Amino acid sequence: MNIVTTPMCKKILDLAGVKDYNIAVHPSSDDGDFAILLSESKVDIDSLKIKLNTFQQILESIIKVSKYSDKKLDYDSALKFFEDYTFAYSWLCDSTKVKGIKEENSKINVSVKSKFLKDIVSDMNFNIDDNNFDYLIYPDYMEVNKNLDCSFVSIPTHHNVPKDPIERAELRYAILLNISHF
Repeated sequence: MNIVTTPMCKKILDLAGVKDYNIAVHPSSDDGDFAILLSESKVDIDSLKIKLNTFQQILESIIKVSKYSDKKLDYDSALKFFEDYTFAYSWLCDSTKVKGIKEENSKINVSVKSKFLKDIVSDMNFNIDDNNFDYLIYPDYMEVNKNLDCSFVSIPTHHNVPKDPIERAELRYAILLNISHF
């Protein structure tokens, strides 16, 4: 099988133990016969769609992708990849500190302007309320009405984030973590 992936998913294939694959920004049948890519992507070949927004989604994606390698990882073996990422590892292990952050966040009303950000905001346990909110969270490529009576939180996307999905998620979580510590 000739696997193709995108630059944003490359690290997942590496962690999962997939050795032989091609990289293409917009995979097509010219690049391979099977694609592993972000869930929002559309391709003309068979594919495995993965989500890389939350730490849990990244962990689950590593496990799913490992089925296309010799490793066939389980939860505990995939979790070991997070040990070098202190914040992500702590979040996945649901430490006492993380439980406290989630409790604090549940009292903060936010409106979220994209599906991928809703995944992160939900994982962080913010209260999503599009009618009564103190913070408007949106991707950096989107223009929003700045005349609203709230604080605005722009989250980096695309070329403004690391290619490493765990580092990318840590960056986004860190920005949102600042809301609860204003």
